[in-house]
Amino acid sequence: MFAGQNLEPGRLLRRAGAADEIAGFRGVQCDDDRLADLLSPDAPLLKLYEGTLHGEGPVWQVMHGRLVWSDVPNRRLLGWYPDGHVEVLIDGTWFMNGNAVEADGGLVHCEHGRRCISRGGDYDTAPEPIVTHYRGKRINSPNDVAVAPDGTIWFTDPIFGIIMPNQGALAKPELDHRSVYRFDPSSGDLTCMADFEQPNGLAFDAEGKTLYVSDTSLSLGEVPGHEAGAKHEIVAFDVGQGGVLSNRRFFCHTDHGYPDGFAVDRRGWLWTSAADGIHIWSADQRKLGFIPTPAVVSNCAFGGANGRRLFIAATQYLLAIDLYA
Repeated sequence: MFAGQNLEPGRLLRRAGAADEIAGFRGVQCDDDRLADLLSPDAPLLKLYEGTLHGEGPVWQVMHGRLVWSDVPNRRLLGWYPDGHVEVLIDGTWFMNGNAVEADGGLVHCEHGRRCISRGGDYDTAPEPIVTHYRGKRINSPNDVAVAPDGTIWFTDPIFGIIMPNQGALAKPELDHRSVYRFDPSSGDLTCMADFEQPNGLAFDAEGKTLYVSDTSLSLGEVPGHEAGAKHEIVAFDVGQGGVLSNRRFFCHTDHGYPDGFAVDRRGWLWTSAADGIHIWSADQRKLGFIPTPAVVSNCAFGGANGRRLFIAATQYLLAIDLYA
C-alpha cells in the first residue's frame, strides 16, 4: 500500500515562531562595568531550539543569514533562521563537530568519522574532504576549526572522536602527537603549529594577531578506560608573518568543567564555555562576568543581523542572548 509514496523524513525540526525565555534564569553576573555597558544583567536568555544530543560548532553564515551548528551524536548539521525555524542541512554526517566560514561564505567542517577537514555540502551534496593526512599518517579526529584573516584554515586534532563511539568510531591513532594545524588552501600545505595534551577549541582575535587554543585533557576522565589529564585551560599565542606562533602563554582556566569552545568578539574579549555557562574575559585577562546556563555549554558564536547576538550550544539547547553593542 506504500507504492509510490515518499517515506523520506522531512527536514523541518522547528516551525517559525518566537523564541521562549529560559524560565528561572537568574540573570547575567557583571563583575566589571565594561560588561555592564553592553550586556544588561536583566537580559533574557532565549531558547531557540531544544532537541540536540550534543550541540557543537555554532557559526553564523552571513550569505544565508543563518546560524549553523552540529548535533554530533545525531550526525546532523542544523540551521536556525531568524524567523525561528530550524532545519536539517545535512543528514547522516560523519560526526561533524566544529564548523567555520571561509571568505567566499562557504563552510568548512571537522569530521570525527572520516577523520578529516571537509568543505561544503548541503541538502543534496556531501562535503568534500580537503585534509586527511599529515606526513602520510591519518590525522586523529579534528575537533574545532577557524579561518584566519589570510584565508588559511586552522584546526585542532585531539583523539576524542576515535575513543568515543558516540562521537565517531574507535581507532588507534597513527600520530604520536595531538596538535594544532594550519592548512593553506592555495598551496595545499599542511603545517603542524603547536602540540598539546588534547587541543580542543580555537579562535583568532579580529585582526588575526592572537590565537587562543584550549587544552581539555581533563575531559578524558569522562571516557571509559581513560584517565583524566590535568588541563582545563586556554593558552594564547602571538601570530606572526606566515602564521608563525610565538609567546605561548597561559590565558585562563575554568573552575567548573573545561573550556570546550569559545568566541572572541571585536573588542578582543573571550567568551568561553564551561560546565556552568559562559565566562567572559577581557584581552588583559580580567574576568568580566558570567552567563549561567541550564545545561553544559560546548561552544558559542556571535552572529545575527547586527552581530550582537551570542549563540550558545549547550547540550540539548541552542540558546541566545542579545548585547547592546
